[in-house]
Amino acid sequence: MLGIKHKLVKSVIVGAALLGSAMTMTACSSSSSKTTTVDFYNMKVEFKDQLNAAAATYNKTHKGVKVKVTSVGGGTDYQAALKAKMQSGKTPDIFALEGPQQLQTYKKYLSDVSAGKAIKKALPGTLNTVKSGSQVLGYPVLQEAIGIVYNKTIFQKAGIDASKITTMAAYENALKTLNDKKSELGIQAATAFPMKEWWVIGQHAVDPFLSQEFNGSVTKAYNAKTISWKNSDYFKQYIDATTKYSAQPVQSMDYSTQIEKLFSTGKVAMAEQGTWVYPTIESVDKNLAKDIGIIPIPVNSKSAGKLPVGVTQWWAVNKQADTKTQKASRDFLDWLFTSKTGKNIVLTKLKVVPAYSGFDSSKISDPLGKDAYSYISDKQTQGLVFGGFATGWAQNGMAPELQKYVSGKESWNTAIKNSQAAWETARAGQ
Repeated sequence: MLGIKHKLVKSVIVGAALLGSAMTMTACSSSSSKTTTVDFYNMKVEFKDQLNAAAATYNKTHKGVKVKVTSVGGGTDYQAALKAKMQSGKTPDIFALEGPQQLQTYKKYLSDVSAGKAIKKALPGTLNTVKSGSQVLGYPVLQEAIGIVYNKTIFQKAGIDASKITTMAAYENALKTLNDKKSELGIQAATAFPMKEWWVIGQHAVDPFLSQEFNGSVTKAYNAKTISWKNSDYFKQYIDATTKYSAQPVQSMDYSTQIEKLFSTGKVAMAEQGTWVYPTIESVDKNLAKDIGIIPIPVNSKSAGKLPVGVTQWWAVNKQADTKTQKASRDFLDWLFTSKTGKNIVLTKLKVVPAYSGFDSSKISDPLGKDAYSYISDKQTQGLVFGGFATGWAQNGMAPELQKYVSGKESWNTAIKNSQAAWETARAGQ
């Protein structure tokens, strides 16, 4: 009888302990459920520190929400990394779209954000790519320009007027002048061309030369089953001149060498890039960063003096996330693009050309952004179309052909023909 009583008491104690443990776990779960975590998968590594700081500011002033930013890009293929996350079931709550292809690829994950406060302030044309019927499937992040970033002081010393470089002949002459005066100017080379980076040569270098085929429309580029390469002769001139007068070896040069080691240290006078490079240049030399500008890559008379500008990225909200997380995601993006604090971050920290009304353009703080805004204001722009390129074409169909051509492994005509065939194959497989 005593043994039975002892076992009964022991059972009660163990049961109470288990119940207490369960209650503690429930309490912890309840406590953690009060915080809504927004996983933000950012593809612009140059925004890494700034977005982390923006998230920290937002988290402090918005109790119960934690925005967590993970940045992937640069030497890492963001879209491949995103696709891997999707397949693993670890879908982020906010992620980047680059064009129509991602809209199709991630269609089931795209939440309608048309009711967003910021969406109602989006500038004309910035939502065209992400519209599906009455739905809007992404927040335009910024307007960017692709072109030739140049050092104003070096140009002045060399006697070069950047505004006059509107033809291929003028571009080649500027390169030759800089090369001939290398010792006098204290530079290593006229320019730096990172042919190791597929996105520089396969997307950005190509864009101005293909834009006219599609009238500057990303949608037309996306729907094109083939490319005619009407401007291939001009493109050849550009590749030949840029590689000839570039710091060497171009085949192994990457983005970091081009911008951080060469341009930002004043060792070259030019670099084909875009408005996004300003934060990187500023981080290396603040004084040099104040004295730079951007001009169009010359193509032909039709595009003379026109800077390629457009929205190159949209932030999407994951429809598969719970309702609370979707709302928290939209709220953060609306705050970033409409609140006083958020807009200040966009202009002075991210240092971009906004894609929304309500911003004081006079506060655009970097010279590249100011130049781009000036071209936009003067209506001297042409549309960016690389967001509509056939899937994988820039990386696997165009860039490798250019690399083979520059290394002497194939002719220009072969490179162009192969790139056309690669486009048709890639488009047919979409």
